Amino acid sequence: MREQIERLDAIVRRLGGVIVHVKPHGELYNVAVRKEEVARAIGRGVAAWNPRTTVFGLAGSRMLEVWREMGLAVAAEAFADRRYEPDGTLRSRKFPDALITDPQEAAAQALRLAREGRAQTLCVHGDTPGAVRILKACREALLYQ
Repeated sequence: MREQIERLDAIVRRLGGVIVHVKPHGELYNVAVRKEEVARAIGRGVAAWNPRTTVFGLAGSRMLEVWREMGLAVAAEAFADRRYEPDGTLRSRKFPDALITDPQEAAAQALRLAREGRAQTLCVHGDTPGAVRILKACREALLYQ
């Protein structure tokens, strides 16, 4: 984990940027939600690279508590473009209804999630069909509702 972040950091710095947070991606993220030892390994990698970096993780999940216990700053993340299971995990993309592609439905979910106050950040996946329209609808809902 640390090596991956270091490699990305080198590229970002060459381009004049700076990494301000770390977010595990895809299946690694989903496994870390369910398996504390994976969340802990991610936390060790982040801490070895920069212990002051904020780590993004699924709102309401144990992964956030693991990272807090390790002394890391965390940001609870929610998803405007994904459906949730009753236990608060993301619905697997194996299912055809896992994605929310309707901009108004995604915006309504973003607004509900924001009002609940459980998350500090919202995500819309760039590979979700209509992602730009979804982002625009979410922005409008969050700013004007």
